[in-house]
Amino acid sequence: MGLFEDVVVNAKSAANVVGKKAGQLVDISKLKISAADVNREISRRLEALGRTVYDADKAGYDAKELIRESISCIDELYEQLDVINEELAQARNQINCPVCGHANSIESCYCNRCGSKLTKDPEPEKPVAPEAPVSPEEPTCTDEPEQPKDE
Repeated sequence: MGLFEDVVVNAKSAANVVGKKAGQLVDISKLKISAADVNREISRRLEALGRTVYDADKAGYDAKELIRESISCIDELYEQLDVINEELAQARNQINCPVCGHANSIESCYCNRCGSKLTKDPEPEKPVAPEAPVSPEEPTCTDEPEQPKDE
């Protein structure tokens, strides 16, 4: 019975390892999908920004405020993408270069692309002040930028 028990224990151990790897692959796939969604939203917003600038210029309308709002929303999306890419690198046991963004092995001390020193310890988070509630009049980043009205 000793040999049979050893086989069962080894089989359970192998199944656990395979299960963990499958879970990691699922997590990586979810992160890739999230990154693709954010990239798609960034592209859509950049296109809308270009359309706003074009329409405003054609109509002789000053769209500086709309442009600033659009840029702010796009910057927030880029920040979300950076967070997703960092989580993706951690899931893959990689570290991204803070200078060029290249993914390097977690054991690397210097970037394989640009040679910059890689920091393995994350920077301590700074306390963030709570955000003020958004009033209904203020546009949010989920809103489409307003198109200038032809006068």
